[in-house]
Amino acid sequence: MKIHEEAAEYFLSGFSCSQAVLYVFAEKYGLAKTTALKLADAFGGGMGGQGYTCGAVTAAYMVIGLKHGRTGVSELKKKEETRRLVKLFSEEFIKKHGALNCSELLKCDMGTAEGKKFARDSGLFVEACPKYVKTAVLLLEKLLEINDAGASS
Repeated sequence: MKIHEEAAEYFLSGFSCSQAVLYVFAEKYGLAKTTALKLADAFGGGMGGQGYTCGAVTAAYMVIGLKHGRTGVSELKKKEETRRLVKLFSEEFIKKHGALNCSELLKCDMGTAEGKKFARDSGLFVEACPKYVKTAVLLLEKLLEINDAGASS
């Protein structure tokens, strides 16, 4: 099974979009899967269910940080690379889906009980959200692979 399919299945099993994305990359970048699930839990549904930035997107940013993030204040090249990749990821995600925010992607106010009910009743969590999870994983694979290739030259 491909990693983007695994992430989508993980989402459909009941975990949030952010948990599904971070989970499939966690061990590769030195994070325990249980820690990944706990860390990402607060970001599902657009930042704690408020409809802001899609959890699949915020988890992708976390993955980029796991790979390229700095651990010292003087590591400015790492900071620049992390931000460059976050920007590229965001641009590509918007190109494909038109937005980064959960409420915009699902076309309902995910910050309200009515919006969540609409999304649930309309099947958006089964139809739309897995697409966003898959896109996040596929973009990460592409961006991190491109960066790996560039780093070795």
